[in-house]
Amino acid sequence: MILKIGDQIKYLRKAKDITQEEFASILGVSYQSVSRWENDTCYPDMELLPTIAEFFGITVDKLLGVDKSIEKAHVNEYLRQFQSAVSVGNVNECITIARKGVAEYPNNFVLLNKLMYALFVSGDDDGNIPDWQENKKKYDAEITTLGERIMKYCPDQNIRLEATSRLAFNHCAMGRKEIGRAIYETLPSAEYSRENQMWWSLSDDEKLPFLRNKVKQDYEALRSSMWLLSNSGCLSDEQSIAVINKVFEVEIIAYDGTIIPDGWGVAKLQLDIAKSYARLGNRSKALEHLNTGAIAAKAFDHRPETQSYSSILFGNIEQKRSDFETSDTRSLCEIMRDKWLASINFDFLRDSKEFLEIIRMLS
Repeated sequence: MILKIGDQIKYLRKAKDITQEEFASILGVSYQSVSRWENDTCYPDMELLPTIAEFFGITVDKLLGVDKSIEKAHVNEYLRQFQSAVSVGNVNECITIARKGVAEYPNNFVLLNKLMYALFVSGDDDGNIPDWQENKKKYDAEITTLGERIMKYCPDQNIRLEATSRLAFNHCAMGRKEIGRAIYETLPSAEYSRENQMWWSLSDDEKLPFLRNKVKQDYEALRSSMWLLSNSGCLSDEQSIAVINKVFEVEIIAYDGTIIPDGWGVAKLQLDIAKSYARLGNRSKALEHLNTGAIAAKAFDHRPETQSYSSILFGNIEQKRSDFETSDTRSLCEIMRDKWLASINFDFLRDSKEFLEIIRMLS
């Protein structure tokens, strides 16, 4: 952000029809100081800013030439570019965009948080980033510095908590689990979250959208926890299959009798349940779920720019194609074909007509 304080002082001083010497006398500084300010050779001391602003009857932001509406518009454009890049897995472009935004607005915590996120995602081993291991090491210290800065100074609680959680995750991913655990322990419990407590303060017209949003958040948290349980390695394959089937059952209830056909998670869940069936030697069930997953992957890759859903629990939901975030530039069909189906669990199916047909579908 370029400060225009010199131009502002010069303009305001002339508007009051006072000389540099008179203004300097009022502030108790030399007229050479005022001259240097107006020539943008240097800036006034921070302690003088409130006095100067008060003298001219303006805010310090106005004195600094900061137009909040312009800053907001610029930040929103950076965020739009960032979301566009992350929706197709261009993580390096996300880093470039976030760094450019932070260079212009170094104290904007929204942009600082996006930069932290992009650096963290660049070390994701689940995408197709060739240098992910190097990135984890290269950006570790910067992620930590950004996280600690946001934790300490950011006034927005949601951004602060998001960065805190990511910082803890990064410590764990880098082998510093004790530090990560200590940071996680500072997070508030779900019991005392805004969503669980705010109901009593709402007006009648606020209750329905609030409750539907809360139900959706609770549903997504339940679905995520069930998925983690199925993949935890703590259950038998039979039990994992039962848990994933319950995920599908909950989804059918949540969406009034149907499963959203083109979700990334639908394809991955089908792949996970197929793995369990494959380990149990159940050929037909494994192939059935792989086929369903392939259909879901194709639907996901061909989803429209905007699509809407509706259910009694969630109300009307609009999803944009650009809302999706990934560290992989490949299509979901490519990921499923080249990565997920490469699992050794499917080796005994590889030469079958049905498996080859699934590969053809994904190609």
